[in-house]
Amino acid sequence: MTDLSKYRNIGIFAHVDAGKTTTTERILKLTGKIHKTGEVHDGEATTDFMEQEAERGITIQSAATSCEWDDHRMNIIDTPGHVDFTIEVYRSLKVLDGGVGVFCGSGGVEPQSETNWRYANDSEVARVIFVNKLDRIGADFYRVVKQVEDVLGANPLVMVLPIGVEDNFTGVVDLLTRKAWVWDDSGQPENYEIQEVPADMADTVEEWREKLIETAVEQDDELMEMYLEGEEPAIDDIKRCIRKGTINLDFFPTYCGSAFKNKGVQLVLDAVVDFLPDPTEVKPQPETDDEGQETGEVAIVDPSKPLRALAFKIMDDRFGALTFIRIYSGKLNKGDTVLNTFTGKTERIGRIVEMHADERIELDGAQAGDIVAVIGMKNVQTGHTLCDPKAPATLEPMIFPDPVISIAVAPKDKGASEKLGIAIGKMIQEDPSFRVETDEDSGETILKGMGELHLDIKIDILKRTHGVDVDVGKPQVAYRETITQRIEDSYTHKKQTGGSGQYAKIDYSIEPGEPGSGFEFESKVTGGNVPREFWPAVEKGFGASMERGVLAGFPCLDFKVTLADGAYHPVDSSAIAYELASKAAYRQSMPKAGPQLMEPIMKVDVFTPDDHVGDVIGDLNRHRGMIKSQEPGTTGVRIKAECPLSEMFGYIGDLRTMTSGRGQFSMEFLHYMPCPKNVAEEVIKETLEREGRK
Repeated sequence: MTDLSKYRNIGIFAHVDAGKTTTTERILKLTGKIHKTGEVHDGEATTDFMEQEAERGITIQSAATSCEWDDHRMNIIDTPGHVDFTIEVYRSLKVLDGGVGVFCGSGGVEPQSETNWRYANDSEVARVIFVNKLDRIGADFYRVVKQVEDVLGANPLVMVLPIGVEDNFTGVVDLLTRKAWVWDDSGQPENYEIQEVPADMADTVEEWREKLIETAVEQDDELMEMYLEGEEPAIDDIKRCIRKGTINLDFFPTYCGSAFKNKGVQLVLDAVVDFLPDPTEVKPQPETDDEGQETGEVAIVDPSKPLRALAFKIMDDRFGALTFIRIYSGKLNKGDTVLNTFTGKTERIGRIVEMHADERIELDGAQAGDIVAVIGMKNVQTGHTLCDPKAPATLEPMIFPDPVISIAVAPKDKGASEKLGIAIGKMIQEDPSFRVETDEDSGETILKGMGELHLDIKIDILKRTHGVDVDVGKPQVAYRETITQRIEDSYTHKKQTGGSGQYAKIDYSIEPGEPGSGFEFESKVTGGNVPREFWPAVEKGFGASMERGVLAGFPCLDFKVTLADGAYHPVDSSAIAYELASKAAYRQSMPKAGPQLMEPIMKVDVFTPDDHVGDVIGDLNRHRGMIKSQEPGTTGVRIKAECPLSEMFGYIGDLRTMTSGRGQFSMEFLHYMPCPKNVAEEVIKETLEREGRK
């Protein structure tokens, strides 16, 4: 029986290029898990094992690995930083107990780190902050600490101060022990000395140490009183307070260093052990009923309780399908039969493995608190709960964002279509933010994703991993439709075909709803003109119709239907008649209610060097962008804007040309907005032409 207090399930997350994967590599080297560190820029990082990751130097899939430090076992997940793969961060945070947020010492709090931080707040994950890359030009630890306060609205608890900056960065001062950790230039993490605090830093160290202790003792009234009376608490007591405050999300212990130069990583590992929660100290996962509502029961982390586990990632590789699961309670052994509460089917556990990136170590069993992978599960998808068949329960499921961009693909040769179908089936299981539809009119396969890079990688995986060559159409935007006017109307459905007929009459109004309200239905019928049992059929008819708008067949958003009156026939009226009546009523009335095309607007965050700001802003205006703010930084300016997705295809190419390759940008979906008339006309015309109905 392993001691759960020695477990730490942590994730490493940050903006693209802040150094997450490099930090993970250093942790693995320090803990003796690997003997040679692989570098991201050489394409040799342990956790970046996909060909696409090694080539592009970015992380695409979250990779899991385990290691030991100070007699504690750590399960670490290295997550992607790119906005198109936030789904990977979201689902990793869902199953982790703690995290390390990595920020770049010169870039500071970047757009994607904001998104990831928000996800971590939603999942209530305790975090330690690591300000990385302090050896870089423009690095400034104190500025990043200030940004964490201002931009993220978080409370960083500074635990160490840097000695020197940029090229002169040699180590850090541990504020609690008042000792300096100084590394030599060999680049070896173990080559450090513990020295006294440099004389020129003594005052700064005392000032920050006082802040640290004041914040920590707020967690314990007795210590607070002692401290106010001038007695300094023992270091173990202060650590206990920091641990309590970290787990309660009152503050975030903040460290700094340079992972690439192997400086400062040991202190972060110590912080993970000292301050981040073990599996028993986090709020237990709530259980839900079939509708997704919480039942009040929770999965208590205890190996002796019935099994509760959540599948959070499916990966297909040369050995077959791997299902990553986090076990919340109970035990899981080879040969066990488990119930998948989503499908209602049972599955037998074949092989259980512990993952180290893409290597695996066979296990006989696992227990509450573990993150393991199971080989060969057939019907399990991301977010499904696996449990003891004798004590079924469902854990709170995951919610995934809707895709905003789609492309059409077709296999280059006829024989490959079956192969394409199988490959896409596997890819959907792996990535819930990737969807596929078949266009009924043209027979094309439509791939939908979170951004251009997301779909680019999917096409690449199709070609390389699955050996399917496809022709790719140009990207399509996920437009929506809505209405702008209230309309009252009536529709009568009559059909006589010998025998009993069909009859339904409805009087109704359709009006625009609040943004984000979706489809609402209300019945104000009195006196039984439309019997109560037929109201759901009317709602179903209108609800099913909203999938196809009247302008160009895009789904319709945000409208309300009120059933005011109607009539029925004692013999000929039926639920199906009322459903057909409401479908026809939708087609009859929507064109009169001022239909309008809506386009997805993206929150765009552009970084540009100072000398190109004017060009970038002018260009964003040409892309129909609304500039929201400009924030000058040390190395350039961040421009925040809102732009229609349709204008942003290929934008990274334009931006790089304008800024001589130094500009960067990220974007995420914000909301839908009405489309300007000239743009709407063009879109409708193109869509109808594509469907062959001019």
